[in-house]
Amino acid sequence: MATVILFHSVRGLRALERDAAERLRALGHDVITPDVFDGQVAGSVDEGFALKDEIGWRVLCERAEAAVAGQPATAVLGGFSFGAAIASHLWGKRPETSGVLLLHSIVGIPDNARDGVPVQLHLADPDIYEPAEDVAEWRAMAARSPIALEVFTYPGAGHLYTDASLPDYDEEASRQTWERVEQFLARLQA
Repeated sequence: MATVILFHSVRGLRALERDAAERLRALGHDVITPDVFDGQVAGSVDEGFALKDEIGWRVLCERAEAAVAGQPATAVLGGFSFGAAIASHLWGKRPETSGVLLLHSIVGIPDNARDGVPVQLHLADPDIYEPAEDVAEWRAMAARSPIALEVFTYPGAGHLYTDASLPDYDEEASRQTWERVEQFLARLQA
């Protein structure tokens, strides 16, 4: 089974990430959910961005690096929205990753991305934080990179549609996402 590292959204480590980790653990995966906000949880997206800015990107990345230091180099990197950006930062430092899960966000693809590394992206369509023109540009860039990309979009879902505690939640889109994530992780083990 895979080792999976899932980074939280800008709201902080909450039930969304803990429930996702438990879901994947039940399938036999070893899952860690680093808390780069050090226990702080935001009540809104705006509060989350303020908290992110207060802590600072450099400190957040240092915390993420420290949290994964003992994990296998092949661990799957993933994140929810803002957490995908943290995963992307680590991807450049951990090119041996066996896969990358991007939940609710597009991110930079490191120059040292390994040829054929599986990457799975799940996005609302449309997404208020990922405009269609940005997504199209990102997909074109990804097509020129060496990664093996799968993209899934969910029409009508809200941005963080896998979070049952938010108005964005979409039960069917969430079900499909987790089914596809489970298949993605199973293929990494084949």
